[in-house]
Amino acid sequence: MKLLAGNSNTSLAAAVGDYLDTPLTRAQVRRFADMEVFVTIDENVRGEDVFVIQSTAYPANDNLMELLICIDALSRASARRITAVMPYFGYARQDRKTGGRTPISAKLVANLIVRAGAHRVLTMDLHAGQIQGFFDIPTDNLVAIPVMANDIRMSHGSLPGSLMIVSPDVGGVVRARQLGDRLDADLAIVDKRRPAPGQSEVMNIIGDVDGRRCILFDDIVDSAGTLCNAAEALKAKGALAVSAYVSHGVLSGAAAERVARSVLDELVITDSIEASETVRQCGKIRQVSVAPLIGEAIRRIANEESVSKLFD
Repeated sequence: MKLLAGNSNTSLAAAVGDYLDTPLTRAQVRRFADMEVFVTIDENVRGEDVFVIQSTAYPANDNLMELLICIDALSRASARRITAVMPYFGYARQDRKTGGRTPISAKLVANLIVRAGAHRVLTMDLHAGQIQGFFDIPTDNLVAIPVMANDIRMSHGSLPGSLMIVSPDVGGVVRARQLGDRLDADLAIVDKRRPAPGQSEVMNIIGDVDGRRCILFDDIVDSAGTLCNAAEALKAKGALAVSAYVSHGVLSGAAAERVARSVLDELVITDSIEASETVRQCGKIRQVSVAPLIGEAIRRIANEESVSKLFD
C-alpha cells in the first residue's frame, strides 16, 4: 500500500500516514510558469495499491486537475489499483438540474475521475447520497457522525440543559436524526427558504427548543449565513445555547467573520478541508480530525475488509 498526497490538504494526508504508520510516497506536484499542473512520482509504484489523498476544495478546479493528473501518472506507472481519497468532494452541490440549460457537474466530475484511471473512490459525507451512483466504480461514502458524536459527548455531555439536535433544513433531517439516535437526543428542524442563491431566511422552528442546548448539524458550511440565521432563530425561541457541528468547513469569503459576530457559541468542523489562516484565528471555530476514520477505511480497503463496520 502506498499513500500519495496532492497539495490540497497536506496536513490531513500526513496525519493519515501517521495513523497507518506509512510514509507518504515521494512525488512532485507542482506548477509550470503558466500554472499548468505537473506531477512526477519519485518512487516505483508498479503493482502497488495506491491511495491518492486530495480534497477538491478551494481552489476547486486546480485541486481537481491535480487529482486527475496524479491518477493518470499512477495509471501510466502501472499501479495495480488506484483509489481516489476525497475527504471533501467538490461540485457535490451540483447534483441535479436546478433549471433549464444547467449542468449536473457532480456527474461530470465523477466521469472525469473514472476516465482518468481511478479504480475506486473513498469520500466522506457526500452532499447527496445518490452521487455514489454517478461513479461507475466502487465508491465508499464515510460519515463523520461517530467523530462528531464522540466530541459532543466530551464537550457537552456534562453541561446543563438537555441536548437537542437541530437540522438547519428539511433536507438534512435524516443526517440529523442519525446523530440524534447515537446521542439519544431529540430532534428539531429549521424551516427556511432561499430568496436567492447563497441566501437563506428562517421561516419557523419545528420543535420545542425552549431551555434546550441545541446542536445544529449539517454537511457543508460555506457562507455560514444559514447557520447564523438558524442560531438567532433558536435563541429567539428560548434555546439555552447553540453550537454547530459541520462535516466540511468550506467557509468562503467573510464566513469566519460572520461566525465570530454571530450568537453561535461554537462551530466545530472536521479537517476534511485545510483551514485558512482566517478560520484558524477565529476563536469560535474548532477543528476535529477525521484522519483516524479515513486511515482506518484505507486500511480496511487495502486488506479487503468491511468498511461499513466502521459505523456499526
